[in-house]
Amino acid sequence: MKSISLSPSKKIYFASDQHFGSPSPKESKPRENRFILWLEKIKKEAQVLFLMGDLFDFWHEWNYVVPKGYIRVLGKIAELKDAGVEIIFFVGNHDLWMRNYFQEELGISVYFEKQIFSIADKKFLLAHGDGLGPRDTGYKRMKKLFTHPLAQWAFRWLHPDLAMKMALYFSRKNKLISGEEDKRFLGADKEHLILYSRYKNNKENFDYFVFGHRHLPMILSVGENAKYINLGDWVSHFTYGVFDGNSFSLQVFEENGNSAIF
Repeated sequence: MKSISLSPSKKIYFASDQHFGSPSPKESKPRENRFILWLEKIKKEAQVLFLMGDLFDFWHEWNYVVPKGYIRVLGKIAELKDAGVEIIFFVGNHDLWMRNYFQEELGISVYFEKQIFSIADKKFLLAHGDGLGPRDTGYKRMKKLFTHPLAQWAFRWLHPDLAMKMALYFSRKNKLISGEEDKRFLGADKEHLILYSRYKNNKENFDYFVFGHRHLPMILSVGENAKYINLGDWVSHFTYGVFDGNSFSLQVFEENGNSAIF
């Protein structure tokens, strides 16, 4: 278990599912600018920023090539890191072909699987959320294919222009990757991440389960003292999580630069 001691007057921030680049680079730009404004706002108070996956609608790293664009977003993340903010990235299903660019160029930690953190003596289970729980079977099969060494080797041999064009098309069109059901609440007894959180909490007590992936901002009880939190997204909700050492809240970042409790 990784441990974080929260300094006085500092906070932990969480954000997920920005999907920058979608539906097009031009249409994505206002959302990117809004996210950059939020990063600037939290810079002084943030001790740790957890980016919980799907920062991009598609991301792939070749040996000498990374996707074009996002320079201001990446620059702002680097600025926060240089200012002393610890940044931790959880790989999502849209950026699962990440390799070592973030670690080497930005100096941030990257995790490909769920992790347990102790933060200010509260126990957190953190993950993007894809593939967890009893359902999501179509995606689980797709992920096995996408992460197979042979598939990754073959994709890297495509010219980046062709590879990115293909990947972005499937990222936007294939329901196994970007399912329409991500837009609606299925009910507490049908949401696989809620079921997963209940199951894990019955085996081992947690205080918070924090995920992205579902694009639906919510905080629900999944045990006597345990909360399931979905961070929502920066596509339509513009929500993020804040932990101050005592409680966890979801907030929405408004276009005017102010935040309000979700």
